[in-house]
Amino acid sequence: QVQLVESGGGLVQAGGSLRLSCAASGRTFSNLPMGWFRRAPGKEREFVAIIGWDTFTRYADSVKGRFTISRDNIKNTVYLQMNSLKPEDTAVYYCAAGRQPYGSTRATADTDFDSWGQGTQVTVSS
Repeated sequence: QVQLVESGGGLVQAGGSLRLSCAASGRTFSNLPMGWFRRAPGKEREFVAIIGWDTFTRYADSVKGRFTISRDNIKNTVYLQMNSLKPEDTAVYYCAAGRQPYGSTRATADTDFDSWGQGTQVTVSS
């Protein structure tokens, strides 16, 4: 499994931006799909974005056009650029590594990922 550490969360006003980072270590990173998930208080964790080994991306409808996922395989880091933030984006954001090298970006369920970071809090005020 991959060890993942998120950073970059914080408090921001609606309409603002944040950039989350996820530093990976422990095993091969470049061939794994990498995802961002989030969990709001009292709610289940939900898929946000995924980027494949080939940089193909998918996004949840709720963030499409506002968030951008990217990866730097040299730095073993995944990013989530979040623009035009809304109060409903408030959540703990988790970075996750997929189970299967060269795995499909259609695999966006929690069970498709086997390594998880500890999360970073994003709070968007109105």
